[in-house]
Amino acid sequence: MKPGPQKQPHDQYDRLYQDFRWHVPADFNIARFCCTRWSTDQRRIAIYYETETGHTATVTYSALAEQANRLANVLWSNGVKRGDRIAIVLPQRPETAVAHIACHLLGAVAMPMSVLFGRDALEYRLQDSEAVLAIVDPAALANMCEAREACPALKHVLAVDCADEGTLDWHRALADASDDFEAVATRATDPAILIYTSGTTGAPKGALLPQQALIGNLTGFVASQNWFPQDGDVFWSPADWAWTGGLMDALLPTLYFGQPIVGYRGRFTPEGAFQLMETYGVTNAFLFPTALKMMMKTVPEPRSTYQLKLRAIMSAGEAVGDAVFNWGQAALGLTINEMFGQTEMNYIVGNSSVRWPAKPGSMGRPYPGHRVAVIDDDGKPVAPGQAGEVAIHRNDIHGHPDPVFFLEYWKNPEATASKFTGDWSRTGDLAVLDDDGYLWYQGRADDMFKAAGYRIGPAEIENCLVKHPAVANAAVVPKPDQERGNLVKAYVVLTAGLARSPERDEKLIADLQNHVRGKLAPYEYPKEIEFVAELPMTTTGKILRRVLRLLEAERAANSR
Repeated sequence: MKPGPQKQPHDQYDRLYQDFRWHVPADFNIARFCCTRWSTDQRRIAIYYETETGHTATVTYSALAEQANRLANVLWSNGVKRGDRIAIVLPQRPETAVAHIACHLLGAVAMPMSVLFGRDALEYRLQDSEAVLAIVDPAALANMCEAREACPALKHVLAVDCADEGTLDWHRALADASDDFEAVATRATDPAILIYTSGTTGAPKGALLPQQALIGNLTGFVASQNWFPQDGDVFWSPADWAWTGGLMDALLPTLYFGQPIVGYRGRFTPEGAFQLMETYGVTNAFLFPTALKMMMKTVPEPRSTYQLKLRAIMSAGEAVGDAVFNWGQAALGLTINEMFGQTEMNYIVGNSSVRWPAKPGSMGRPYPGHRVAVIDDDGKPVAPGQAGEVAIHRNDIHGHPDPVFFLEYWKNPEATASKFTGDWSRTGDLAVLDDDGYLWYQGRADDMFKAAGYRIGPAEIENCLVKHPAVANAAVVPKPDQERGNLVKAYVVLTAGLARSPERDEKLIADLQNHVRGKLAPYEYPKEIEFVAELPMTTTGKILRRVLRLLEAERAANSR
């Protein structure tokens, strides 16, 4: 008999939150804690690797440490010094983990970038960071070779499984290098990782993270993964290791605890995700709401087909919503733990279904070690029930520094200063705090809009639409209107295989409008619905509503 939904536990939140104290050593190095200390166990597995074409590999912590030592020697022999920025433009593959560990052994700053970046995106980040060396594989080689022409600081390109004139061959270089390297000593506050955030306006900003930022992530990671690690835990996430979600929510914390992580290089599909989790006995996962919606719609009853060992799923990037929340309990037998954070200060709010009750649709409570509030424009906490901006204080509730914070925006002191109001760091995300201390996501501050005088947040309407069986995903944006200022418009991706015709589309639009009108306020239902094949998304799974807003603004301007 299949297990039913998890019962809500006794609420341990207050004790856990009040009793927690940070213990951050003065000296801390990500490489030592995520690799070196586990490397003496010759059988301990670090990475299970699989590609879309069927190639598989298993990497132990011992092998990971040996390869990282060799790479550190290669980097050092090519002039890389402590504090230098190293661009890591690789997908999920073992060499990505090797590159990160090697950077920290040297005291260099790891700068992960997506293989999906084109020449301009690479060029901007390489120029701004003054990276001295880049590591690529075939997915990024061509764009990197074009971009490096305008990047005088970039002295070397190290190529994995590919070659081009002027590049260094990864395999040959590591084979010739020593596997003995004496790691530099780093302070917990030393720079470790530089991640460029896309933002909603302006050029990308480089968020410089200290070594200790990993420690700051751990309370949320442990809690959201239902007290990770436990014996036999195996982690997987489709999140790109080039982004905060893949690096700080998956790869590094899993390695910190000496557990195996699955690295998969290939296109995400719902069936493929379930098959991968079955094959490797995945117990813990981080899945974006977009991925979960696809899985819910495509494989509504996964346990009837797949033998799964899942005991925890964390989700972040967008509001999960009660539709996905309820499906997780009914179809997977677990409560999906929503999490909220951002690159600058990650993993600060969320749930842990084994330690405190989760409310469907809520983003959770502040994780232990983080003092979080909903504040107004003046930086003052608002009353429960009032919308405001989610912010985190530099110090925890005991007055001790919170290690989760970024150091600064790279070469951008003005942006760094504007991130703070006093000791509160603003996230740019809106939420409402209820009387029990749970936060309810209202959307990005720049995603909110007014229609007919009412303030509209897209998340609630999108969640309502997804509950309809015909809807796979949805994005809600304002459509300029002379009389009302804006109309509520929804872009909808329909469930695969749905029969289409002009008459059916017209009937479905009316059905969706009535569906929302019957569940939300009358002013919230979408006055216009447009069916699209896909929504514009970031590589981290967030809907790019600003793209759709610009499209609506352009259409309105052209219709005058």
